[in-house]
Amino acid sequence: MTTATTRLLPRTILAAGLALVSTVASFSVTASPAQAAEARNRATLSTALEAPAKKVVGDSLWRCDGASCSGVNDGAKALNTCIKVVKAFGPVSSFATPKGEFSAEDLSRCNAAA
Repeated sequence: MTTATTRLLPRTILAAGLALVSTVASFSVTASPAQAAEARNRATLSTALEAPAKKVVGDSLWRCDGASCSGVNDGAKALNTCIKVVKAFGPVSSFATPKGEFSAEDLSRCNAAA
């Protein structure tokens, strides 16, 4: 009986360990979309809006309050999103994605294309 118990104990520990690892993995996969949804693009308008505004730009809702605007990064090309923001709210003095801020040249292209 001691040998049977000795052989079963490592299997039980292994099964419990695998269950724990798969539980942790499923929680991390579940948390990832929530974190991704927090990735936002941000724009500063050249002229502040008189009242807060909301508009769908591309595939995401953008909110502007004064000169500050933001919208969830929907994965579209950053320059295309910037152009759509300019068409919706007006010229921008800055535009940033989760990967970084636009250069002066990119801002110029964005404002000119709209």
